[in-house]
This record gives sequence, structure tokens and C-alpha cells, in this order.
Amino acid sequence: MAALARVARGARRLPPLSPEPDRALSEAVSVVIPARDEEHRIGPALAALAVDPQVAEVIVVDDCSSDRTAAVAAAAGARVIVGAPLPDGWVGKPWALQQGLEAAKATWLVTLDADVAPRRGLVGAVVGAAEAHGFDHLTAGGRFVCDTAGQRWLHPAMLATLVVRFGPPGRTTMPSPSRVVANGQCTVSRRAALAAEGGYRPIAGHLTDDVALARHLARSGWRVGFLDGTRLFDVRMHTSMAEVWRQWGRSLPMPDVTSRWWQAADLAVVWLALALPLPRLLARRGDRLDVVLAGVRLALVAATAPAYRYRGRAYWCSPLADLPVAVRVAWGTVRPGTAWRGRTYDCPGERRRSRVAVARAVGRHLRRR
Repeated sequence: MAALARVARGARRLPPLSPEPDRALSEAVSVVIPARDEEHRIGPALAALAVDPQVAEVIVVDDCSSDRTAAVAAAAGARVIVGAPLPDGWVGKPWALQQGLEAAKATWLVTLDADVAPRRGLVGAVVGAAEAHGFDHLTAGGRFVCDTAGQRWLHPAMLATLVVRFGPPGRTTMPSPSRVVANGQCTVSRRAALAAEGGYRPIAGHLTDDVALARHLARSGWRVGFLDGTRLFDVRMHTSMAEVWRQWGRSLPMPDVTSRWWQAADLAVVWLALALPLPRLLARRGDRLDVVLAGVRLALVAATAPAYRYRGRAYWCSPLADLPVAVRVAWGTVRPGTAWRGRTYDCPGERRRSRVAVARAVGRHLRRR
């Protein structure tokens, strides 16, 4: 029933953000893009920002790239910061963002991932939303570009696990800090306030850095928001189905920012609300709740359709991927990955987690069904 309540929040959420290219901003905006080996993906973001009058400066932090990322960024008019070597205890992206924060000068700090393709007016929309709704830290989720049929089949099933665990973006009330969710592809904060809070230092060792930062700020009393930005930018996260399975599947359980109890509860919800209803119905062992959950799952496919640029038959068949995705989430929970962008990290949050404790807690949740 928890999953049904979370999905139902979609009826009361804030509407998707729309580009506001003509919005007059009273305070300047710095855009920071952390980049590591992004020569072939960073171009669309830089091209859009270069002609955006709402942007005072674009800073690209070149995180020890082995390709021409720095040259491409400089040619597009961005200010390039040559990233310093990674200090002990830091993960690459938070370290790059910290250097960008320290180099930025404007009142507002907007961060974008290098694979984001923004529409003109993105900056006005996210800064305007932060001001209008009183958010101290705001993130937005964009529209996914999945080029292959395999991605369009697997990716939406993975997205569905986030919706049943946390609800859709745009909720009007703040959850408890331990249940805050965020998307680091597009964020906005007041630069000086974030710096005074320590910037990215409090979450230096987290692979799930976006959620770690949002939860840290929420615990510090900040008003944190996550809104629908599918009209603001496209993002091509992966190039193949295998990358979706390996890379997004690694981060979905959020093991380094989530307690053992909540990991178990989330995993149980994924199995009970997504993975099991259809197989139970096909095996003629389902009950009325399975029928309801299967109907909600089909409605969820329609509701998340605007989050994808390309859909086709594979997208509409994505509920058939729920069972393997549940297996992937379970595997990511008990065996979290520690490698990213060619680096391997020793993450404290993942060392502390007991696999046996998580497995036992999941068992208790499933037996209640």
C-alpha cells in the first residue's frame, strides 16, 4: 500500500517546469559543469549556454580528462578549470564540483552534467522556481534519450523503481531527510550559502553524491526540492542496454546514503509492487491486490512517457523488464559497485553495510505480504 500512496502523489505534485528564456533575473548565475572525458558529449550544453543571456559565466572543471574535453570547452567560450589531483577521501564528481564552487562568482550556482542538452531558458526556469517556491536547493529531472530498443525496454523499468520508492518529482511537502531524493544532472543553489555549509566537503566520499548532498542539506534545515524538468533538458545517460544495466543499476539502491532498514524496505517494495504481481497473475496465483498493482504499473508506463524522447514498442513493453530489474536492484543492494569513470573508490558507507542484515530485513518485509 505504501507504493500506491507514493504513486498517488502524482495527482498533487507541482507542474513540470517550462523554459523561461525571457525571465529577467535580478541576480547573476554561474553554471558549473564537471567533466571527465566528455569531448563527444559536452558540446550541446556549451552551445546552449553560450547564447543564454541569463548566464553570467560557464565554468568547466576538467577532471583529469584523457581526451580533448578542455579544448572543446575553451573553444566554446567556457572558463576551464584544470582539476587538481583527487585528494584522499574524495570521489571524483564532488571534488570537481567543489573546485567549480570555489571558482564561481555569481549569486546563484547552477550545476549541469556534461551529457545534458539544455533548452534555452533552463536557467531562468530553475532559478525562478527556486525563488517562487522558496527552495534553498533544487534539482530537476530531464527527459531521457534512449537510442536503442534495449535501452527503451530496460530504462523505464528502472525508473519505475524510483517512483514506487519515492513518488514522482514535484511533491509540495518535504519528506524526512532520510527519504529526500535528488537528480544531480541539474541543480541550483545560492552559491554563498552552499559554500558556508561546506560545499561538497560533507559528501566528499559518496558515489551517490546528489542524494547525499540533498539529504545533508535537508538535515541542516534547508528546503530541498526535486521538480520535473523534462521540458528543460534532454540527457543521454548511456549508449547501450548493457551500460544501463551496469551503471544505473549500480546506483539505484543508493547503498552509501541509505540505512539497512530502508534498503530492505525499498527492495521489498520493488519486488512486491513491480516484480511479482504479473508473474503471480500469469501463474493464476494472484489476488485482487496483484490485479490493482498490475493496473497501477500500466498506468505508470503512460504517466512516465513524457520522460522519454523516443519510446516505441520497446518502451510500452517495459513492465516485462520489472523482474530482471528487481534482481539487479537486489544485486546492487548486497554487492554495491565502487568503480566509476575509470576510478575505484573505497566508500565508507558501503564498507559499513552488512549484507546479512539487509537480506534478513528483506525477508521480514516479504513475509508480511
